[in-house]
Amino acid sequence: MGKFLAGLIVISALAAGAAVYYLQVYHYYDEVAANGSEDVVMTSVATGVAEPILYEGFQAIDSDSSPIRYRACFTTGLSQAMLTETYEIYESAEPNIAPPWFDCFDADEIGKSIEDGDAVAFLGTENIHYGIDRVVAVLPDGRGYVWQQINHCGEAVFNGKAAPDDCPPVPESYK
Repeated sequence: MGKFLAGLIVISALAAGAAVYYLQVYHYYDEVAANGSEDVVMTSVATGVAEPILYEGFQAIDSDSSPIRYRACFTTGLSQAMLTETYEIYESAEPNIAPPWFDCFDADEIGKSIEDGDAVAFLGTENIHYGIDRVVAVLPDGRGYVWQQINHCGEAVFNGKAAPDDCPPVPESYK
């Protein structure tokens, strides 16, 4: 009887592990349909407002379970030189890992390209959700990537600290 119970526990644990893996990697993600005009935006240096840029080949995924699960890939004909003169650079860009089946987005490659100075990261939309910025990175060949990451306001508030003085007011739902 003991062997049967031990086997049942092992099988249950394996089934639970497989279910958790499936839910995290596949179930909670949805493909995002391109709207054709405002899928890729960057914040203008001149106005401080997020503006759409020219792009094609847009693919994206998102999840309602977390505000940092958004990932997108696209291509643009705009040069890095033009983009850096027009849009705000994002200094602390750290791409988040995407599920393996979303193969256009390789966070390790993107991160290395940013560190090496090949890719340039821009502020897409600041506080797209409170404490979360949308970041856009563009390589010299026009390949581009979008993700959302926690900014300094979110880092403080999500850790239970007071928001820094330069942050917008904290929504009641976060208090």
